[in-house]
Amino acid sequence: MAAFTQPPVSLRFLFCDDAPPMPQPESNLNVPPVTNNSTLDSTSPLVQLDAGQQPESEAVSEPTADAAKGERRTPLELISWGLQKFADQPIVLTTSFGMEGCALMDMCSKAIEQNNLQPLSVACIDTGFFFPETKQLRQKLIDRYQNLNFITWETPVSIEEQRKTYGDMLWKNNPNMCCNIRKVQPMRENIVKYSIWITALRRSQTKERAGIPVLGWDWKYELLKFCPLATWSRADVWNYIQDNEVPFNQLHLQNYPSVSCFHCTKSVPGSSPDSEVRKGRWAGSEKDECGLHFSI
Repeated sequence: MAAFTQPPVSLRFLFCDDAPPMPQPESNLNVPPVTNNSTLDSTSPLVQLDAGQQPESEAVSEPTADAAKGERRTPLELISWGLQKFADQPIVLTTSFGMEGCALMDMCSKAIEQNNLQPLSVACIDTGFFFPETKQLRQKLIDRYQNLNFITWETPVSIEEQRKTYGDMLWKNNPNMCCNIRKVQPMRENIVKYSIWITALRRSQTKERAGIPVLGWDWKYELLKFCPLATWSRADVWNYIQDNEVPFNQLHLQNYPSVSCFHCTKSVPGSSPDSEVRKGRWAGSEKDECGLHFSI
């Protein structure tokens, strides 16, 4: 089980070197003492959430004023700090092999090498409906990043079983149910092994993501959720991919700014790899989230 079962202490000063001493959690929570030995200073990103204070949304959404200053840190600096700060906790990076996820993998690999850290788990939820290009990209990433441990999470419900139970086009007739079966349920079953969840969410992706903190407590899965790319634009991500020669899905060069399951992902004419659009996902509907991060 994950070490954190609830926000054990206030997160307000978690990142501050000059913060007052933190109250320690009760011994039965199995949480290591929180110290103020971060490599970032008091302008580092932080969030404020006391134990037992549950916001209306499923993740902490409002950073403090000091957090806004701290967000000037680069994602690589944040990742380097986070992987060291939580080195004694089980950490997982989840990805569907989108461009943002690829950039994060490269940053994590660099931070691990620079700081002599243990390999990081990178989990992919395989829906069974990946594009061939996505499968090819996955192998390229495995070959390149030897200090990342790639694992696969998937539903026990086979595509044939889903077809027999719900019909041939559940993805079209009830996409929320399809996402729940093939994404959300495998996530719930596997994320309990971890205390820290690194994601590639960015605020400019969707209206639901506009208020995400860099680091916050996720009430849906009951762990710390770390979003190092929160402040970046799609152009920032694309520039990083190019500058660092990071492998990416070749569909991005074919008018697919966002790539997921082949049933539900369409090309967007006129788009480019740095386009800030998700219109190709669940085209023709109002749906823009799969349910992993926000309830649908």
